[in-house]
Amino acid sequence: MRSIWNGAISFGLVSIPIKLVNATESHSISFRQIHTEDGGRIRYRKVCELEDREVTQGEIGKAYEDADGSLIPITDEDLSHLPLPTAKTIEIVAFVPNDRIDPLQMDAAYYLAASGAPAAKPYTLLREALKRSNKVAIAKFALRGRERLGMLRVVDDAIAMHGLLWPDEVRAPEGVAPDTGVTVRDKELDLADALMDTLGEVELEDLHDEYREAVEEVIAAKAAGEAPPEAPEPAKGGKVLDLMAALEKSVRDAKESRGETAEEEPAQVKRLPSRKTARAAPKQPAGKKSTAAKKTAAKKTASAKKTTAKSTQGAKKSTAAKSTAKKTQAKKTTPRKRTA
Repeated sequence: MRSIWNGAISFGLVSIPIKLVNATESHSISFRQIHTEDGGRIRYRKVCELEDREVTQGEIGKAYEDADGSLIPITDEDLSHLPLPTAKTIEIVAFVPNDRIDPLQMDAAYYLAASGAPAAKPYTLLREALKRSNKVAIAKFALRGRERLGMLRVVDDAIAMHGLLWPDEVRAPEGVAPDTGVTVRDKELDLADALMDTLGEVELEDLHDEYREAVEEVIAAKAAGEAPPEAPEPAKGGKVLDLMAALEKSVRDAKESRGETAEEEPAQVKRLPSRKTARAAPKQPAGKKSTAAKKTAAKKTASAKKTTAKSTQGAKKSTAAKSTAKKTQAKKTTPRKRTA
């Protein structure tokens, strides 16, 4: 990989010669501007406004435009005399935990390659120190005419540096969040959690740029004199009025995309009639009903026997009472013998 900057890492009194290499690359497709009538290229030419002629790159310098519109020329020699220790040095100023860095500050990424054999030992020392501390290094460096902030971390066996925006370059999210009071119910949160669990994780290596692939297909078809492929019909989506319904449908769609519902649906369809019959039928089976009927009959018979016994016992008591009454009456009617 071609280096874009040569310098050194300043780690206290340790200096590590390094080369700065781009860690990312763009795969986006670029287009040229053409004249639609004849297909001619449209080019931008650098023209001097005073002389009204095109100038070469060697004749072009830079200047700062003042508030009144006047231009102040600035040369490379002027910039080379800036009192910056970071002009050719990545100066480490602190080591902080990784979670102290706001992702909003992240900018371009670079690899720091050891420059020559003498850099191998201090480079490895810094790398292993970062690994063991579980921290990242905060550094300052100058690149493309300005001083920048950077974060050094370990990627595999290399040291990577992420350019960071200065804290005052990150805007506060004022006026972004909804300014109306909204209450989220627990059921809605539960469905959102279920949707997150259903979608699960993804291997980032499996993701690819589908838009770029579609553009390449169009270019290939046009180059071959063929008609470009037609776009599929977009899915017609209605306006979502019920958040709960939208979440439930999202969970179902996510399961279908993972092939979970497709395997369960046939079994559910087959069980539907039996479920309806089970709901319409009484709660107890026929066998239990017969036993219950027998128990009820037995209870009725026992009750009848008790009633009969009571009536019989009552009759006996009544008869005994009558007999006793007669005897008592007979004793009362028998005359007593008089004594002379």
